[in-house]
Amino acid sequence: MIVSTNFFIGIDVSKPYFDVSLMAVVNHVKQGIETSQFDNTAAGIKLFEKWLKSHKTTFNQNALVVIENTGIYHRLIWAFCSEKHLPIHIGNAAHIKWSFGIARGKNDKIDSMRLCNYASKEADSLKATATLDPELLHLKDFISARTKLLKQKSSLSVSVKELGNVNGKEHQKLIEKALKNAIDGIAKSIKNIEDQIKRIIAENQGFKQNYKLLMSIPGIGHVTAVYLIGCTANFAGQPSGKELACYAGVAPFEHSSGISIKGKTRVHRMANKELKRLLHMCALSLIQHNAEFKTYYNRKKDEGKHSMSIINAVRNKIALRVAAVIKNQASYKNNYNMAA
Repeated sequence: MIVSTNFFIGIDVSKPYFDVSLMAVVNHVKQGIETSQFDNTAAGIKLFEKWLKSHKTTFNQNALVVIENTGIYHRLIWAFCSEKHLPIHIGNAAHIKWSFGIARGKNDKIDSMRLCNYASKEADSLKATATLDPELLHLKDFISARTKLLKQKSSLSVSVKELGNVNGKEHQKLIEKALKNAIDGIAKSIKNIEDQIKRIIAENQGFKQNYKLLMSIPGIGHVTAVYLIGCTANFAGQPSGKELACYAGVAPFEHSSGISIKGKTRVHRMANKELKRLLHMCALSLIQHNAEFKTYYNRKKDEGKHSMSIINAVRNKIALRVAAVIKNQASYKNNYNMAA
């Protein structure tokens, strides 16, 4: 008789440490859950590996690790799983939490056990996350840093401008002089970061190819193209147009139930807000400068559609085109101009 054993590992990650729950399933029979806690450091990862080996855990497709996306705190575990070829699913925290149903009580150990049970229950439907790509992480870190610096620069510039409306000229000059070095320094840092982003894109053939395809789409600029590569892990999961639109929060969904609720279709509040903002800016640019979408906007406006509804439709169209050019690995063809 061949004994089949699967291992399901749930990990609740925080900044200082992570809690682990391990369940072995032998011939479809669940065994008791083993738990432990390790420091979220390189030394802690080594102890974690020894603990897994002590429980005869296999580092192959018979095992599955499930953790929630914590931004940066799960990177050491992700790197470890990538190195050891241990399948890992990094899931959306809200999606995983809702799957628990009505859950009473909460602490890190309990959360890791819930993740362990979630891994066992949903193993057939969970997609393993792509192995950690150091270049991708570097790109995402630079994108994040650029976004933060742009907000800081904008905040300082707006503040100086607003003070100019209420201050005397002499005092305003002192304020502008005091903040000039800070604003110039931020601008210089942004330029250095942008140079690093361009270098990464140019030196990575996968990034470079998809960047070129994205830039062929009307309305998509450098910043949006780079952000799309970063937030989708260079489209590692091959998202469909609908999936990408949902992720960006621009896909409309019906809102009705029976005869009492007859709401309008609307987008969901859960979204990548930065991607949604970038697609919004792309849509505004298209409506103003692109003949196809200017005509589309005016036609829908004449039909009585609300402006934001039309703009969201344009955002959705951009998301669909993004998915299409990446899937086909072919530059966008403007059939509208050809038809004209």
